[in-house]
This record gives sequence, structure tokens and C-alpha cells, in this order.
Amino acid sequence: MVRFLLTGPQPAEPEDADVSGTTDDTILDGPEALRAHVGAIRPMAEHKVLSRLDHFARDFIALSPFLVLASMDVEGRADASPRGDAPGFVQILDDATLLIPDRRGNNRVDSFGNVLGNPGVGLIFFVPGIDETLRVNGRAALVTSPDLLAPMAAQGKVPTTGLRVTVEEMFFHCGKALMRAKLWSPAVRVERTSFPSLGRILAEQGGTVSVADAERATEEAYRTRLY
Repeated sequence: MVRFLLTGPQPAEPEDADVSGTTDDTILDGPEALRAHVGAIRPMAEHKVLSRLDHFARDFIALSPFLVLASMDVEGRADASPRGDAPGFVQILDDATLLIPDRRGNNRVDSFGNVLGNPGVGLIFFVPGIDETLRVNGRAALVTSPDLLAPMAAQGKVPTTGLRVTVEEMFFHCGKALMRAKLWSPAVRVERTSFPSLGRILAEQGGTVSVADAERATEEAYRTRLY
């Protein structure tokens, strides 16, 4: 199977990847088994989902410089993609519609390919310094209207494509995951030199360019094609 616009075949799936029909009693095989395993939903969590953006959600999105976009293709293969820019880069068109600009990337457009076949998406917004996150689920469409995208220009460049998301549900997620990770603490930051550069990784994984050429190309892209 080949993902949208992927230039080569996917790695073969492990022969033991299919667990359907397993008799292993450690596998949860249905919603009833799952609920019995984890217990009842906590009361506050049960009633926190809204179908529209309220003022709390609007304010959070205005503060957010980063989100993760989850999508899935028609064959059920999932993908998650980071999106980031200055705080408030996601435009709120109304209480049920968001517009996410597409900045320059590598032109794989995995998420966009998924949306063309399956419009369901999930977003999770992050704000540095705040452990809680905002989750938004809905249906997405690709837009190219210059008039709609012009207000989202950055460094004089108007995005050529935007992702319009119609909100179906939204809710705030508690901060325990980020607290456990100490995500915003300087104490957990690593030195960049402790992990290989992206250029080295791509050169060694692909085997088509030298490390020096790959590092040079990556650095140039970061410097000249951020927008």
C-alpha cells in the first residue's frame, strides 16, 4: 500500500501485526471490556464536551503557537502533523469554524491527501507554560481563496492553501500528561548536539545524498524557506 503522493513503497507489515480473533485475554476487544477495565468516566470529564467554541477556547487558540493535526486516509492509516507559527496563527472565522494556514514545507501534503478522502480531523492546541491543552474534533476542507487567506500572511507571504475545520466537538484536556513530562521545564531540555541532525538522519536513511549535502540543504531550507 502506498500513502498519498509517497514516492516509494511502505515497509512490509509484520506478519504478526493482525490481532483480530486472538484468544489472548490481555487484549481489550470491545467498548464494554474497555469500560470495565478503566472504570467509570469521572463526572467533570463526562460533561465537558461542547459543540461550539466558547470564550475560553477562543482565548486559548489566540495564545497558541503550536498544534498537532491528526487525520486518517480512506484505508484507515492515521497520520499526525505538527503545525506552528506566531501565537494566534489559527484564525477563528466563527464559533464553529477554524482556518489553519499552510506554510511552506516539503510538499508531501500527507494530511491534505487524507482530508480529500476522509475529512475527519482532530486538533490539539498547546500554549507554552500552560499544562492544559485544547482538543478540537471536526471535519476539514482545503481552501485556496486569496481573499480568505490574505489576512494570514506572514513575512509578506500569503499562504496558498488553508485547512478550514468545521468544529463538531471541543474540550479542554487536563494537564497531567504535560506535568508528568515536565514539558515546559528548562530542566528537561536536551542539548541539540546530543541527537543527530535531520540532514544526517535523512542522508543515512535514504542513502541518495551525502551527509554534508543533506545538512546543507536542510539548513538552507530552515533559513530561506520558513515561509
